[in-house]
Amino acid sequence: MGNQLVQSEVILGVDTHLDTHVAAVISHTGRLLGTLATPANAAGYLELLAWARSFGNLQQAGVEGTGTYGAGLARLLREQGLAVLEVNRPDRAKRRLQGKSDPTDAESAARAVLSGSATAIPKPQSGVAEAMRTISVARRSAVKAKTQAINQLRALLISAPQDIRERLWKVKPEHCVEACSRLRSLDDTLVLQMLTTTLRLLVKRWLMLAAELKELDVTLDRLTGSSCTRLREQFGVGPQTAATLIAVAGDNPERLRSEAALAALCGASPLQASSGKTTRHRLNRGGDRSANNALWTIAMVRMRVSHEHGHTLNVELPKACHKKKFIAV
Repeated sequence: MGNQLVQSEVILGVDTHLDTHVAAVISHTGRLLGTLATPANAAGYLELLAWARSFGNLQQAGVEGTGTYGAGLARLLREQGLAVLEVNRPDRAKRRLQGKSDPTDAESAARAVLSGSATAIPKPQSGVAEAMRTISVARRSAVKAKTQAINQLRALLISAPQDIRERLWKVKPEHCVEACSRLRSLDDTLVLQMLTTTLRLLVKRWLMLAAELKELDVTLDRLTGSSCTRLREQFGVGPQTAATLIAVAGDNPERLRSEAALAALCGASPLQASSGKTTRHRLNRGGDRSANNALWTIAMVRMRVSHEHGHTLNVELPKACHKKKFIAV
């Protein structure tokens, strides 16, 4: 009976897209059993699962893009008791040899699970870590838009007539915005009328984004203060850096089995670059760059405060940050 169960084991691989998912099922010996394309919606997910189970005992699935296009499918498969593994897209060299098609990518995903090369456990995206990631996404875009607004405002002031520039140009952004917010009318000419209108709109945009950022920061402070108290107690860790690190770890941090795994995930682990008689390491350019930047920010805050006070603070940097050259922005 046990041997019959082993003989009927199958593995599912899925190549995910915005509107359509393409699936492939292979046997435990690696034989391709079939492929199927379904819509990327709830009905399509159920159809895909029923089709895959029709080939045998389905326990594992390799899915591309579990954090993006494949998030809904991965969630359903986990709810149905399947072990879901994140599969990286095939590299360019492999695609040049085998060609590119959705069924081929789906089959490659299934074979990655069969060979054991796919080991990454996807994040469930269902808890406080996902909530922090969502807020952080909105905050990053707000910061970028706010910076663009003040840069555009200043660019207009630089090219404005000298008397207007001297009256409205200020060093600090908030002072520049305050000066322009009191602007009524510059002149009756068309150019200066349009300049007045544009400056008012940019000031309004900057103030709106500043208020939005304040609200997002309060939310992040509350979430991190209640959900990751130990991390926030570490010197140099603020709401934004804490939220970034928690979001990268996910709501199932047990998938990171060691500190080395976290360092690799954050792109802070050294990589071998030895050749001949030379033994050396190089910077890790992989990993999550936002988490890498969060580690860099924490390290810089600690180093700056230590330098300003003229002594070494009694705090411990994460081991992944001990060598500055392995921290990249």
